Amino acid sequence: MNLKLSLQIFKAASLLALSVSISEGAKPKKNAPSNAPRQTEESFQPKDKSQGYEYLLYKPSSKPSKGKWPLLVFLHGRGERGSNLNLVKKHGPAKIVESKDLPFVIASPQCPRTDLWWKPEIVTGLVDDLLQKHPVDPDRVYLTGLSQGGFGTWATAARFPDKFAAVAPICGGGKPEWAKKYGTLPIWNFHGNADKVVPVRLSRVMVDAVKKAGGTIKHTEYPGVGHDSWSKTYRNPKLYEWFLSHSQKKK
Repeated sequence: MNLKLSLQIFKAASLLALSVSISEGAKPKKNAPSNAPRQTEESFQPKDKSQGYEYLLYKPSSKPSKGKWPLLVFLHGRGERGSNLNLVKKHGPAKIVESKDLPFVIASPQCPRTDLWWKPEIVTGLVDDLLQKHPVDPDRVYLTGLSQGGFGTWATAARFPDKFAAVAPICGGGKPEWAKKYGTLPIWNFHGNADKVVPVRLSRVMVDAVKKAGGTIKHTEYPGVGHDSWSKTYRNPKLYEWFLSHSQKKK
């Protein structure tokens, strides 16, 4: 990775940290009281007692049509790090399922404040744990994330491409030398071209690198949209249809 790109990733990380410090004064709104929470608070710790993640778990109320549910793992952004899982409900699938059903089991882990980035080995350890404990289809496991979670999606998929049927990073970035590691893994990348926190160039170089490596990728770039390219993306039903169109059996 060249020096210019490395500096851009460092600058993006610095701006993410700054945006978090500015926004931390506002407390997240509490959800309206409900007799039955739509998401439960769970904990994952590896058997060797190493670091794990706390996470929110959503399970559809109806039975799956094919015996097992697909699994969607959502990685939040830097502003939602910490030890309060209600923060994870601010954006993305974890926010949507508070008021709307989605046809997935959804796990939304929380990155501790002591960590700057997601750790791929813990993310995939959580996936393995969920596969053992719940009626989840191992051929239909999907990964998505925004901002810091977008970086985490690129990094986790590079380390463990065979774990997922499809991935969707949003306003993130990675290392172009990872491109060959993705193989035929379907990737749908999203970014706003007016993003001043994580420059859109970080997505463009990844998309170009994956294309040159012969990978399977498409890229949606929103004209005039800044850092929040996730709201529009996660509201789009086509994203979830796209996930469900992919399985490990089809790869």
